[in-house]
Amino acid sequence: MKKIFASLICCCYLITVFAQSKQPVDYADPLLGTSESRWMLNPGATMPFGMVQLAPDNQGGVWKSGYEYSLNNVGGFSHIHSWTMAGLSVMPTVGVLNVRRGPADGPTTGWTTGYRSRIDKPSEKASPGYYAVTLMNGNIHTELTSTTRTGFFRFTFPEEENAHVLLDLDIPFENTAEILDAKFTKVSDTEIEGYSHQKWSWNEYTVHFVVRFNKPMKSFGGWKGNYAIEKNIREMIGKGPRIGAYADFDTKKGEVILMQTAISLVSIDGARLNMNTELSSFGWNFDAVRQNARTVWNNLLSKIKVEGGTEVNKKKFYSNLYRSYCARTTWSDVDGKYVDVNEKIQQVDPKSPIYGSDALWNTFWNLNQLWELVNPDLASNWAKSELEIYNTGGWLAKGPAGIEYSGIMEASHEIPLIVGAYQKGIRDFDVQTALKAMVHQQTTPGVVTPENGFAGNKFFKSYMELGYVPTEEGQVSNTLEYAYDDWCVSQLAKALGNEEVYQQFIRRAGNYKNVFDPSTKYIRMKHRDGTWVSDKEWNPYCCTSFSGPGYLEGNAWQYSFFNPHDVQGILNLMGRDEFNKRLDEGFQKSVKYNFNADGDLYDLVPINHGNQPNMQAAWLFNYSGKPWLTQKWTREIMNRYYGVTPYHGWLGDEDEGQMGAWFVMAAMGLFETNGGAGVKPFYEIGSPLFEKITIQLDPKYYKGKTFTIIAKGVSDVNQYVQSAQLDGKPLTKPWFYHADLVDGGSLILQMGARPNMNWGSRAGDAPPSMSPNTEK
Repeated sequence: MKKIFASLICCCYLITVFAQSKQPVDYADPLLGTSESRWMLNPGATMPFGMVQLAPDNQGGVWKSGYEYSLNNVGGFSHIHSWTMAGLSVMPTVGVLNVRRGPADGPTTGWTTGYRSRIDKPSEKASPGYYAVTLMNGNIHTELTSTTRTGFFRFTFPEEENAHVLLDLDIPFENTAEILDAKFTKVSDTEIEGYSHQKWSWNEYTVHFVVRFNKPMKSFGGWKGNYAIEKNIREMIGKGPRIGAYADFDTKKGEVILMQTAISLVSIDGARLNMNTELSSFGWNFDAVRQNARTVWNNLLSKIKVEGGTEVNKKKFYSNLYRSYCARTTWSDVDGKYVDVNEKIQQVDPKSPIYGSDALWNTFWNLNQLWELVNPDLASNWAKSELEIYNTGGWLAKGPAGIEYSGIMEASHEIPLIVGAYQKGIRDFDVQTALKAMVHQQTTPGVVTPENGFAGNKFFKSYMELGYVPTEEGQVSNTLEYAYDDWCVSQLAKALGNEEVYQQFIRRAGNYKNVFDPSTKYIRMKHRDGTWVSDKEWNPYCCTSFSGPGYLEGNAWQYSFFNPHDVQGILNLMGRDEFNKRLDEGFQKSVKYNFNADGDLYDLVPINHGNQPNMQAAWLFNYSGKPWLTQKWTREIMNRYYGVTPYHGWLGDEDEGQMGAWFVMAAMGLFETNGGAGVKPFYEIGSPLFEKITIQLDPKYYKGKTFTIIAKGVSDVNQYVQSAQLDGKPLTKPWFYHADLVDGGSLILQMGARPNMNWGSRAGDAPPSMSPNTEK
């Protein structure tokens, strides 16, 4: 018995020591949430905002394509997983040469079914900057790592074989591109270069690449058209839908072949410069590159240190923090060259890269506030990148995928990103040009671009004339989003002392009132003649499609709470009792569905955390005199909506870090309903997940101090704030200024099992809004 007791003590001690020795990077799990995920979310090897996002693909050209955890096969490892973009897939094989990829759901042996391989699932490993798996067709252990613009492969062949490394340009994914022109060239016995000129809809781009091996190729060949193979060639030129190349090797038992790759949207020379610059110091040392990626990620994740709490919540926290940085993309080369919206090569400071991404739609409720707090240097780079796009293309970009005007989603929410950066002291960009660009964006109707994209705001002429978007033209929800952007412009103008512009846009910031129906107390669709749509045409709970009538990816119930800059204005219109009753009932109704409206069933799940339009909902109780409900419901969302397995990471679309960043902010007990774009930004307080959270503040922008959040006695039971101190002084309101945080110091919360309904709930305790309190 004594021996058993001693062994248990020893095991507990070792577990404790192991937990204490883990670094933040050890908690981040790239496999989390990779079932039912989209093209941009995968377990691959990438760096923060990496141009190269090297990951396994195992699906066809379907919605939520790319990697699916439940499928035990791989059809290639491709380099680009940016929204609407793909490029250069790699696959090692052995035996008889087979250049067909094969169907995602078919057998994985034989000529007709392709080179797709089953995988040994227990061999699959992923950590930030690294991925590994054993391909069962040939038993090839395949490892991937990367730098920002290069990939590094390590293939271990177990037997003496005729080995092949396939380079396939035909990549099926959500937005499968047409290959307009492509070329492979064998430069030497160890190097291949080439390009693939591709187009999907408005997004036309050329992926240039360089590939080199640590061992001479035995032969080089390619295929095109109907998989017609050409052997022992120097060049392969063609177009889609099918074109690729291969390198042959003789391998000995246990031999390792190393392959390095680099890409560029500018030129082959640019790809080679990327390779030489980012990989030359490592030589052929795969493990050194892997360790470098781990170090970069750990340094980034360590900017926030959490203590106490559960191991599960630490895994959630650092996995979500990781996701906040790994889906959006750097598109400028190491020398600062990039291809602009007019397909011209431009030059910028290499220290300020040009970024591409899906929409910045509502990132003011997640990514903006995280980046501006934890990585102000990245927020600065985003501002500079947007202004570079404006300077060369004439418009700011709401979703600059591939440095194009995508027109994805609505409004111009790059504006709050730039304004929020300035208001928080991140001011090393041309702010006068920024204001000029914003005024142009918010006073000029949007246009279809030459490549058939869209720049600016849709239905904007009517918005400027009427003060709302009429239902004959577009969605009423656009009115709300345009009014918020107008407010953001007014706040930048106010900060710069430009009274004329401030007055112009602060008036328009109240346009949301034009579509609030006082008889129903909902945001309602309105005709051009000023009449409301009839009851037969309108239902506050009605679901809408992506571009359907009324409300973008939401309904009237949700959008009636959408007023980031003026929550008090909605309270004035709706009434506090109705506001609180309706909102709390929405949460009570949605909790059984874990706050995810599967199939867009908004009538059943009004609080749909799986999409952007009401990600602020749980924080609104801070404004309506019931902050304990903010504490309750933010904690419920963190516990229910977010998970820690490949099958449950996020119940909806993670959306390039948006869900991840929301969790990180909420887990620290911080949020900015107005996106931090006001002249004096502030944070609202929720219910932290951890006993102690330490934010390392940036030395350039924020003096390099630390800010500590201490939640005394916090647990799933003790989730309610009893009292608070900010820098040693009592804090009786559920919010405090950003300036107090970045000056260093502490927020100490005493937590308890029951709500303290007297804390933060008095008249005057609510966070600032545009409107004064005029409730009757």
